[in-house]
Amino acid sequence: MLTLTVVVILAACKQTPGADAVSPRTIPVITYTVQYDSVQSALQLSGNIDANTTVKLGFLVAGKIQQFGWNEGDRISKGQLVAQLDPANYQIAKEMADVQVKQVEDEFQRIKILHERNSVSESDFKKVEYTLQSALTQQKLQQKNLTDTRLYAPITGVVLKKLSENGEIVSTGYPIVVLADINKVKVNAYLPETQLQDVRIGQTATVSISALGETFTGKVKEIAGAAEATTRAFTIRIEIDNPQLKIKPGMIADVQLSGQQKKSILQVPLSTIIRTTEGQTYVYTVDKEKGQAFQRNISIGAINGENVEVITGLAAGETIVSGGQQKLANGSFITITTN
Repeated sequence: MLTLTVVVILAACKQTPGADAVSPRTIPVITYTVQYDSVQSALQLSGNIDANTTVKLGFLVAGKIQQFGWNEGDRISKGQLVAQLDPANYQIAKEMADVQVKQVEDEFQRIKILHERNSVSESDFKKVEYTLQSALTQQKLQQKNLTDTRLYAPITGVVLKKLSENGEIVSTGYPIVVLADINKVKVNAYLPETQLQDVRIGQTATVSISALGETFTGKVKEIAGAAEATTRAFTIRIEIDNPQLKIKPGMIADVQLSGQQKKSILQVPLSTIIRTTEGQTYVYTVDKEKGQAFQRNISIGAINGENVEVITGLAAGETIVSGGQQKLANGSFITITTN
């Protein structure tokens, strides 16, 4: 019994300490050294989307709408029939004008023959001639009124608002539909007078539309010549191409314009930023001595191309993870690799 106990003790003493310990699994990552960069100062503005061209369409004559089958959001091509009034009354008026012209033409031809024979005075002949001209003019007017019972689109666009329905009686000039060309759209933004010197016609602008979750590039097309009396702000209009018609009038937009002055800011690549479901932004900082990556909450500012400004949370010279961070957890062991 004593011998067995000694053998067990000797065997235990021969075991290497920590032989059962498992080395931690490391995750390969790419790193980036945080640094200051010199960038142009940016102007951050808010605005709203408006159509490139908006027209309110109405008839030049009054009447009862007989045909109007469009709905809001429908696309109408230039020259396409938008709506039509009941033409019956105008057709009758045109026929009466035709009869009047025929009667006066017959009278004119008879008087003309007599005038050539010197059987009718010049004044009497002129009276009939003027009567014929008046009848022809009235005929043209009635023809125009009949033609104006059909309303055509002056531009290619989308129906923004439908203001009338079939069977409704409308007066002359009453708008029945609002049509907008949105192949290009405009952002109306408001610029403080102190920053007016930083904006020029043709300047490139970055426009973010949160409703779409997308960013677009546009150019400054107009700068107001005078400030609004109440806000002392100048309205600027930025034009954006909208070939897929995704951008709709009324959407809210955030505009970023580069200023003329340069400043030094701390920034990191956008790809290093991770966002929680609550909206908190963070990065993974690298502890080279421990060989670990740790989560660090940060606050960010303006986006400059593929980089983003860091306002708080990081200092120049720190190392963060720029590749492979999706596989990390707070405190993960890492192996630094190269691109």
